Amino acid sequence: MRTILIIGAGRSASSLIQYLLNKSEKENLHLIIGDLSLALAEKKTNNHPNATPIALDIFDQSQRQKAIQSASIVVSMLPAHLHIEVARDCIIFKKSLVTASYISDAMQELDAAAKENNLIFMNEIGLDPGVDHMSAMKVIDEIKDKGGKMILFESFCGGLVAPESDNNLWNYKFTWAPRNVVLAGQGGAAKFIQEGTYKYIPYCNLFRRTEFLDVEGYGRFEGYSNRDSLKYRSVYGLDDVLTLYRGTIRKVGFSKAWNMFVQLGMTDDSYVMENSENMSYREFVNSFLPYHPTDSVEIKTRLILKIDQDDIMWDKLLELDLFNNKKIVGLKNATPAQMLEKILSDSWTLQPDEKDMIVMYHKFGYEFEGSKKQIDSKMVCIGEDQTYTAMAKTVGLPVAMATLLILNGKITTPGVQLPIRKEVYLPILKELEEYGVVFKEQVMSYLGYNPDKNFN
Repeated sequence: MRTILIIGAGRSASSLIQYLLNKSEKENLHLIIGDLSLALAEKKTNNHPNATPIALDIFDQSQRQKAIQSASIVVSMLPAHLHIEVARDCIIFKKSLVTASYISDAMQELDAAAKENNLIFMNEIGLDPGVDHMSAMKVIDEIKDKGGKMILFESFCGGLVAPESDNNLWNYKFTWAPRNVVLAGQGGAAKFIQEGTYKYIPYCNLFRRTEFLDVEGYGRFEGYSNRDSLKYRSVYGLDDVLTLYRGTIRKVGFSKAWNMFVQLGMTDDSYVMENSENMSYREFVNSFLPYHPTDSVEIKTRLILKIDQDDIMWDKLLELDLFNNKKIVGLKNATPAQMLEKILSDSWTLQPDEKDMIVMYHKFGYEFEGSKKQIDSKMVCIGEDQTYTAMAKTVGLPVAMATLLILNGKITTPGVQLPIRKEVYLPILKELEEYGVVFKEQVMSYLGYNPDKNFN
């Protein structure tokens, strides 16, 4: 039998494992599911005869290498910074590797060794990055193949709560790593290009510079800019494009509300708060407010954030129980961001029977036969429950499909890569449609603009 080693049995691994187990009989597969928690690995294998759960400590070199050596191919669903040791072992034991994470500098350095050993190190094959790359390249290649010239590319993606489970004022619940949500946008200005002009948004303004997106049947959304939209310009073959913008989707009003935490300093992850273990929610909020001999924490919060008493923003803060002096955060040596994450997890955790939703939206502007045209491509995917989420499906299925295509010799280009070649994206996008991940494309008038062109 062909052995697939899957390292990491967390949230995003559910659909990945289920897909491969469903194919295991026909494809002659045996899965080894390795996780620090044996109980979690056992839960994900569900006593399937073609799966073996093992306790795997990624920092135990002999344990890690033994597992990798016995595999036909390795899938790493670990946090991004932990892939590299696995990748180096894959070079040693000549195993191809699949991950859903961005290609790090350390991973890229293994490209020559991977090619030398004819190994495929497929990265960025989840949702975002992953499905976004594949669905974008499909349309970009189609436009170029017929002689069109790309002039605009905008891409938005968001993990949200499904309409039937949307029952809080923020219209949001955690469907992915909460820490990533809390830290979103930090680490430098967002940068992109619009109509040939480079644009920059500092973190302090990021959540007040949004644009609206309408998705038929699901209403209006907003998008805020990702940190670096320009790094895929060359990867996508869009060096001459006039507009290139990548953003994150939320329901309208979320960004304005989230900006309250940014302005207070609650999303800061650079220092530890004193006595964080014993701090109440109310004390946490008060830590960021000026002293006043008579004003309450509530009054000080409203004043500093300029919130009127009848403003929905105030109701959003109250809904989180932020001013409760009985609830204790209970985290030792915690940063403000870690404290905020804990508080939000109380309110924003998806319940067992609740569903999440993925929304992806691409805009392609191009010139063809003397006129400007635009294609909008939209995808909405609804999850089943807390375990088989839309996020787990759209991250895990592309990883699983790529793994099988590599095993079966259908993907053959060696080296460290992302899924932008037709041999990768065409079969995966086609198969994803069978699982409800479908892009609807609409041709429309080109919406690019440049009101200052007469003044240049």
